[in-house]
Amino acid sequence: MLLNFFNLVLKLTGWRFVRNIPDDLKSFVMIGAPHTSNYDFFPAMGVSYQLRPYAKFIIKIEWLKPPMGILFKAMGGIGVNRGLIKTGKVASSTDLFANLFKEHNPFVLMISPEGTRSPVDEWKSGFYYIAQKAGVPIVLGYADYKKKEYGLGMVIYPTDFDKDMKAIANFFSTVEGHTPQKFKLDKRYK
Repeated sequence: MLLNFFNLVLKLTGWRFVRNIPDDLKSFVMIGAPHTSNYDFFPAMGVSYQLRPYAKFIIKIEWLKPPMGILFKAMGGIGVNRGLIKTGKVASSTDLFANLFKEHNPFVLMISPEGTRSPVDEWKSGFYYIAQKAGVPIVLGYADYKKKEYGLGMVIYPTDFDKDMKAIANFFSTVEGHTPQKFKLDKRYK
């Protein structure tokens, strides 16, 4: 129901969803960019609506306690106990997140590689290793505020890190975020 609200808001404000990936692709890591504003939550939840019920995002397990936890769960939030890494039950956060693909099938893990709404020179690369460990592709999700378009633009099967990261940077180089001056491509790959 809550995702319906986000989808309706996007439609009423003239946004268009684009899906440039195969319809039968059900499990993948989706990276979303640019992430320059709190408004990016609307197209992210619009993508989640289009991929329901498989699309999920990671949130600290503490955020899933009532009352806010009810909303986050309804939107696709999955609580992750990072304490499992500290206690040695899981080797790394990428292992922890890759294991989610074993627990849920089909499954879409939504991640912002920038990790913040502030401009960053280097993106977090954990999404790449999560996809490799889970044996799933990476899908490039985007919200282009200039075109009022959001969606799924490209599929990358992780094989060569540097080559793949350059392809990712090239794809996002033409996408305009809500606050363009806050968006930077990873300087290592543009």
